[in-house]
Amino acid sequence: MVNLIFLVNSWLSSFNKPGLCITVAVLLHYFLLAAFTWMCLESVHMYLALVKVFNVYIPKYIIKFCIAGWGIPAIVITVVLIINKDFYGNGSLSKNNPFSNFCWIQENVAFYISVVAYFFLMFLMNTAMFITVLLQIHSMKSKTQKRSTFWKQ
Repeated sequence: MVNLIFLVNSWLSSFNKPGLCITVAVLLHYFLLAAFTWMCLESVHMYLALVKVFNVYIPKYIIKFCIAGWGIPAIVITVVLIINKDFYGNGSLSKNNPFSNFCWIQENVAFYISVVAYFFLMFLMNTAMFITVLLQIHSMKSKTQKRSTFWKQ
Protein backbone atom coordinates (compact mmCIF):
# COMPACT_ATOMS: atom_id res chain seq x y z
CA MET A 1 0.00 0.00 0.00
CA VAL A 2 2.85 2.39 0.73
CA ASN A 3 4.17 1.85 -2.79
CA LEU A 4 0.77 2.30 -4.41
CA ILE A 5 0.02 5.50 -2.48
CA PHE A 6 3.50 6.79 -3.23
CA LEU A 7 2.98 6.23 -6.95
CA VAL A 8 -0.38 8.02 -7.13
CA ASN A 9 0.61 10.76 -4.69
CA SER A 10 1.77 13.32 -7.27
CA TRP A 11 -1.28 12.75 -9.42
CA LEU A 12 -3.65 13.17 -6.46
CA SER A 13 -1.84 16.30 -5.28
CA SER A 14 -2.41 17.89 -8.70
CA PHE A 15 -6.14 18.19 -7.90
CA ASN A 16 -5.29 20.91 -5.32
CA LYS A 17 -7.84 19.61 -2.82
CA PRO A 18 -6.49 20.10 0.72
CA GLY A 19 -8.65 17.34 2.22
CA LEU A 20 -7.57 14.84 -0.42
CA CYS A 21 -3.92 15.76 0.05
CA ILE A 22 -4.12 15.43 3.84
CA THR A 23 -5.79 12.01 3.43
CA VAL A 24 -3.12 10.83 1.00
CA ALA A 25 -0.32 12.13 3.24
CA VAL A 26 -1.85 10.43 6.30
CA LEU A 27 -2.24 7.13 4.44
CA LEU A 28 1.31 7.30 3.12
CA HIS A 29 2.63 8.07 6.59
CA TYR A 30 0.52 5.32 8.17
CA PHE A 31 1.58 2.58 5.77
CA LEU A 32 5.24 3.64 6.00
CA LEU A 33 5.12 3.38 9.79
CA ALA A 34 3.23 0.09 9.51
CA ALA A 35 6.01 -1.30 7.30
CA PHE A 36 8.61 -0.28 9.91
CA THR A 37 6.51 -1.78 12.71
CA TRP A 38 6.03 -5.09 10.91
CA MET A 39 9.77 -5.22 10.24
CA CYS A 40 10.35 -4.86 13.99
CA LEU A 41 7.73 -7.51 14.78
CA GLU A 42 9.51 -9.89 12.41
CA SER A 43 12.65 -9.50 14.51
CA VAL A 44 10.67 -10.20 17.69
CA HIS A 45 9.25 -13.31 16.01
CA MET A 46 12.77 -14.38 14.98
CA TYR A 47 13.90 -13.92 18.58
CA LEU A 48 11.03 -16.02 19.91
CA ALA A 49 11.60 -18.73 17.30
CA LEU A 50 15.37 -19.02 17.62
CA VAL A 51 16.21 -17.97 21.18
CA LYS A 52 13.14 -18.71 23.28
CA VAL A 53 12.37 -21.92 21.42
CA PHE A 54 10.82 -23.98 24.19
CA ASN A 55 8.15 -23.07 26.72
CA VAL A 56 7.01 -20.01 24.82
CA TYR A 57 3.29 -19.90 24.57
CA ILE A 58 1.68 -16.56 23.96
CA PRO A 59 -2.09 -16.77 23.91
CA LYS A 60 -3.63 -15.18 20.81
CA TYR A 61 -0.15 -14.53 19.41
CA ILE A 62 -1.24 -13.52 15.90
CA ILE A 63 -3.97 -11.20 17.15
CA LYS A 64 -1.53 -9.45 19.47
CA PHE A 65 1.00 -9.04 16.67
CA CYS A 66 -1.70 -7.68 14.35
CA ILE A 67 -2.88 -5.21 16.98
CA ALA A 68 0.71 -4.04 17.48
CA GLY A 69 1.55 -4.01 13.77
CA TRP A 70 -1.47 -1.99 12.72
CA GLY A 71 -2.25 -0.21 16.00
CA ILE A 72 1.05 1.42 16.95
CA PRO A 73 1.30 3.35 13.66
CA ALA A 74 -2.36 4.38 14.05
CA ILE A 75 -1.58 5.81 17.48
CA VAL A 76 1.34 7.82 16.09
CA ILE A 77 -0.78 9.15 13.22
CA THR A 78 -3.63 10.02 15.61
CA VAL A 79 -1.26 11.96 17.87
CA VAL A 80 0.12 13.92 14.90
CA LEU A 81 -3.40 14.68 13.69
CA ILE A 82 -4.53 15.75 17.16
CA ILE A 83 -1.57 18.10 17.51
CA ASN A 84 -2.19 19.74 14.14
CA LYS A 85 -3.76 18.27 11.02
CA ASP A 86 -2.03 20.98 8.98
CA PHE A 87 1.29 19.19 9.49
CA TYR A 88 0.19 17.20 6.44
CA GLY A 89 -0.18 18.95 3.16
CA ASN A 90 0.95 19.68 -0.36
CA GLY A 91 4.56 20.77 -0.56
CA SER A 92 6.75 21.34 -3.54
CA LEU A 93 9.81 19.12 -3.81
CA SER A 94 11.55 21.67 -5.98
CA LYS A 95 11.12 25.43 -6.25
CA ASN A 96 11.96 25.39 -9.97
CA ASN A 97 9.34 22.83 -10.93
CA PRO A 98 5.80 23.83 -9.87
CA PHE A 99 4.47 20.43 -11.00
CA SER A 100 6.51 18.49 -8.46
CA ASN A 101 3.92 18.67 -5.70
CA PHE A 102 3.76 15.86 -3.21
CA CYS A 103 1.39 15.26 -0.28
CA TRP A 104 3.48 14.60 2.80
CA ILE A 105 4.43 15.95 6.23
CA GLN A 106 5.24 19.64 5.89
CA GLU A 107 6.50 20.30 9.43
CA ASN A 108 10.14 19.30 9.96
CA VAL A 109 9.82 18.58 13.69
CA ALA A 110 6.80 16.33 13.10
CA PHE A 111 8.71 14.53 10.33
CA TYR A 112 11.81 13.95 12.44
CA ILE A 113 9.86 12.71 15.44
CA SER A 114 7.18 10.64 13.73
CA VAL A 115 9.26 9.16 10.90
CA VAL A 116 12.99 9.42 11.54
CA ALA A 117 12.90 8.77 15.30
CA TYR A 118 10.32 6.00 14.81
CA PHE A 119 12.49 4.33 12.19
CA PHE A 120 15.57 4.72 14.40
CA LEU A 121 13.76 3.09 17.32
CA MET A 122 12.65 0.17 15.13
CA PHE A 123 16.16 -0.15 13.70
CA LEU A 124 17.70 -0.28 17.20
CA MET A 125 15.20 -2.95 18.21
CA ASN A 126 15.99 -4.99 15.08
CA THR A 127 19.71 -4.66 15.69
CA ALA A 128 19.36 -5.76 19.33
CA MET A 129 17.27 -8.77 18.34
CA PHE A 130 19.66 -9.67 15.53
CA ILE A 131 22.70 -9.53 17.83
CA THR A 132 20.87 -11.60 20.46
CA VAL A 133 19.95 -14.24 17.90
CA LEU A 134 23.51 -14.34 16.53
CA LEU A 135 24.96 -14.75 20.03
CA GLN A 136 22.47 -17.54 20.76
CA ILE A 137 23.34 -19.37 17.53
CA HIS A 138 27.06 -18.93 18.24
CA SER A 139 26.71 -20.28 21.78
CA MET A 140 24.72 -23.29 20.51
CA LYS A 141 27.41 -23.97 17.90
CA SER A 142 30.23 -23.79 20.45
CA LYS A 143 28.34 -26.10 22.87
CA THR A 144 27.83 -28.62 20.07
CA GLN A 145 31.52 -28.50 19.14
CA LYS A 146 32.55 -29.01 22.79
CA ARG A 147 30.23 -32.02 23.10
CA SER A 148 31.50 -33.58 19.90
CA THR A 149 35.13 -33.04 20.97
CA PHE A 150 34.34 -34.61 24.35
CA TRP A 151 32.76 -37.71 22.78
CA LYS A 152 35.63 -38.10 20.31
CA GLN A 153 38.12 -38.20 23.18
